[in-house]
Amino acid sequence: MPDDFKGQSPWGAPPGGGGSGNGSGRGPTPPNIDELIRDLQDKIKKFLPGGKTSGGKSISLILLVLVFVWLASGLYRVLPDEQGVVLRFGKFVKTTQPGLNYHIPFPVETVQTPKVTKVNRMDIGFRSERDSGFSTGGGVADVPQESLMLTGDENIVNIDFSVFWVIKDAGNFLFKIQDPEGTVKAAAETAMREVIAKSDIQPILTEGRSKIELETQEIIQTILDDYESGIQITQVQTQKADPPDQVIDAFRDVQAARADMERSKNEAEAYANDVIPRARGEAQKILQAAEAYKKEVVAKAEGEASRFIAIYNEYKNAKAVTQERMYLETMEKVLADIDKVIIEKNAGSGVVPYLPLPELKKKATN
Repeated sequence: MPDDFKGQSPWGAPPGGGGSGNGSGRGPTPPNIDELIRDLQDKIKKFLPGGKTSGGKSISLILLVLVFVWLASGLYRVLPDEQGVVLRFGKFVKTTQPGLNYHIPFPVETVQTPKVTKVNRMDIGFRSERDSGFSTGGGVADVPQESLMLTGDENIVNIDFSVFWVIKDAGNFLFKIQDPEGTVKAAAETAMREVIAKSDIQPILTEGRSKIELETQEIIQTILDDYESGIQITQVQTQKADPPDQVIDAFRDVQAARADMERSKNEAEAYANDVIPRARGEAQKILQAAEAYKKEVVAKAEGEASRFIAIYNEYKNAKAVTQERMYLETMEKVLADIDKVIIEKNAGSGVVPYLPLPELKKKATN
């Protein structure tokens, strides 16, 4: 060792310097390791059994605080849109409602709080860009293996639909089914295929969608209830229902022809609805006129017959008087509208008794 370092400690202080800092001044005096170790040992002894009396009280106080903190950790809050699920050693015990609740602290019991009011959506037959992870230009990607279905009249329809669901029982939802989304998807696809298989293609593409949605929702709910899934289906919404892309042009032509047929049929029905009532009205009018004419003729005939019978009865009783009366009445009818001159046949020779009836009638009129 060089002579310059003889008689010095490794820390740069002279031997026996005691760390006072009054040595040769070559550097700072390091702490005394032995003193530090002794101080640490004294502090540890205070908390160990058999130590001082004050140390025992401190341990009891610490244990009491720790127990209180452990018990207080069992308090938990369930938000209004959540449902608490209590697990005891990993086994489902009960569900709790929103508010402040308590459970046996960890590790005995734990709590999960899934969102039960959140409306979840499952798309079947198509995937949006956010789900598929790639852009298709139109915003969605078709999934033929899910959307192509066979109808009851042996046609193929390409149908896309969405299923909306919420959690109604968090305990069953977490522990009765392993894959909730996969279960909903499988049940929805099965239900839709069952409904489509019983329907014709025409109502599926036009006015029958609402009925199909309701039937599908009922079947899905029945399947999930049988599984005790704890899921409530809120809505089934049809997004698209078209023929397959390979035949869609031909199908549109058929649809246009059917539309023309329906239009012609409606026009014919409108014409029939206009003509038939008027024809029925005319027929009824003719029938009523014929009925009135019939009654008139029958009444006249019956009156003439009654009159003839009455005259005949009078004729039988007094033939001469009746003949005279009939003659006078007949002549009255015949001579009613002609000018008449009365000449007395037995007036005597050279005298022509004359009664100017027409002139008298004119004077009476004036």
